Amino acid sequence: MNRELTPQSLGPPSASYALATLSERPARMLHTSGIGPVRADGSIPDGVGDQAEVVWMTLLALLAEAELATADVVSVTTYVVVGAGGGDDEAASATALGQVMAARDEALAGHRCASTLVPVPRLVDPAWRLEIAIVAVGSAR
Repeated sequence: MNRELTPQSLGPPSASYALATLSERPARMLHTSGIGPVRADGSIPDGVGDQAEVVWMTLLALLAEAELATADVVSVTTYVVVGAGGGDDEAASATALGQVMAARDEALAGHRCASTLVPVPRLVDPAWRLEIAIVAVGSAR
């Protein structure tokens, strides 16, 4: 069983995520690598929103293969490429971050877990706009 920790003495998170998740009596754990936006046919969509959908489809498939559910996800780490030029780059970065967080929220269907969003100047493949890793913890079947 995984439980969100929400001490009243702390301020709220800045978006739809948990400050911390406690796994009580875990039996199975899934740790993914950073998953990039590569479809089964090897293609990579152009836009960050479309890339986020591909990444989350991959993560949901990995959860299903492990016989885990989105409710078992305890941590998400997202790396997003953002511009560093200011002005229009800042507006585009804010839009991209919003799309990435919206894709996370949709994929997790209201489930809140620990989440870290890291802006980066680039990823290993220049076509990638984001990469996401998750940790999921489930009880015995």
